[in-house]
Amino acid sequence: MLTRRTLLGCAFGALAATPAFAAAGFVEYEAGLIERHLAAGKTVFVDYSASWCGTCRTQERVISQLLKENPQYARKMVFVRVDWDLWGDKPVSRERNIPRRSTLLVLRGDKELGRIVAGTAKAEIKALLDRGV
Repeated sequence: MLTRRTLLGCAFGALAATPAFAAAGFVEYEAGLIERHLAAGKTVFVDYSASWCGTCRTQERVISQLLKENPQYARKMVFVRVDWDLWGDKPVSRERNIPRRSTLLVLRGDKELGRIVAGTAKAEIKALLDRGV
């Protein structure tokens, strides 16, 4: 029989494991999502990420911190997380020449405004976010 303490521990553990993206307003990619936002005239920040990737987790923490420091980023851009394990070999990755997980990019219209591959420096990620606003 499960005790109250065990149930509470499991619930807390599930919350603690929730990615920073959920709190930061990222939406999970589904086919056509990025293109729909771009067609609607929106700027899209895309993160190609994997749950097991240490670099991706570091990027998540930096992005979350920057979003807290400057809420304008979330007002000016749509944030999309592309799960590398599901979409890494699909057109959403291949057509943009995404070399690996931990790739971040900003898109507007039919242009790529910037890209970072495996970078985790706060200044570098901030500069990428700034290109989108």
